[in-house]
Amino acid sequence: MGEKNILAYFKNPEEAEGVARKLNALRALDVSVDRFSRYSEQNSGLFQSLADRTGVPAMMHGSDLANSSGVLYAADPSNSGMSHGRQGGPTGHDILLTAVVDESMHHQALRIVEEAGGLI
Repeated sequence: MGEKNILAYFKNPEEAEGVARKLNALRALDVSVDRFSRYSEQNSGLFQSLADRTGVPAMMHGSDLANSSGVLYAADPSNSGMSHGRQGGPTGHDILLTAVVDESMHHQALRIVEEAGGLI
């Protein structure tokens, strides 16, 4: 038999980890859970706090931060408090479960994901 892949999106890592445990119990060939973002997650908390204190212009002028994805993160409209936050990025489902399962258990695995609230 062949293999099938599953990409499912969740709102929180606990939901995805629970599904990952169930899929591993069914002998899934590979399962991983990751968070994704529109920008690099490296140091995003640092850049967010800098943007709040000093503003984006201060970050840009003569700063080593000017070549960082943190500037993009800080300048995003969703960080201003004036946005509804839906500029085409993740809408709350920013946890990705990726799984490779045997074709014979694919439908059962999909049912487990859906019952846990995952978007396929």
